[in-house]
Amino acid sequence: MLPPFEYSEHLKSLQYVAGVDEVGRGPLAGAVVAAAVILDPENPIEDLADSKKLSEKKRDILFDVIKEKALSWATGRAEVEEIDKINILHASMLAMQRAVQGLLIEPQHVLVDGNRCPELPYSSTAVVKGDDRVAAIAAASIIAKVTRDREMLALDVKYPGYGLAKHKGYPTKAHIAALQEIGVSDIHRRSFGPVKRCMEELV
Repeated sequence: MLPPFEYSEHLKSLQYVAGVDEVGRGPLAGAVVAAAVILDPENPIEDLADSKKLSEKKRDILFDVIKEKALSWATGRAEVEEIDKINILHASMLAMQRAVQGLLIEPQHVLVDGNRCPELPYSSTAVVKGDDRVAAIAAASIIAKVTRDREMLALDVKYPGYGLAKHKGYPTKAHIAALQEIGVSDIHRRSFGPVKRCMEELV
């Protein structure tokens, strides 16, 4: 397990440091969603952690707490068409850019989960496993995941038969079997291997 992120004296002196994370790189369907969060140092939030390590119930609770206590938060996204056009890595960067742009408070620095940062008009630092090491990134991971999961629940109603409510668009055996049986919908990422192969098989 990595140690907590060590803030430099400069970062410690800043009031508005944003954490950024995205969710949805791996799924075969739906948008990639990012979030940016500036936490209030005077109003800390307990139990923040990597969203993947929290129960759905805990994520839902923290989702509301973060929205209430954070100084600013925003989400950004890249749609399926954009993912297929520019690839998932660039789409993820675009979603993170849009999340930061949506903040109502201009950040003095941005901490980004992962090993690279999107192009931003602010100084930024990539933090590997940041959702485990930086509270603001953990908060962003929770906002992004809950937002995307709820979107997939809504899409499950609109596009029944794929099991989106259960697997959230990820390439499970059930999802791939449904693709082969029902076919590819307009919310599926055609540039992704399993979807592409399914389309070729149906030709």
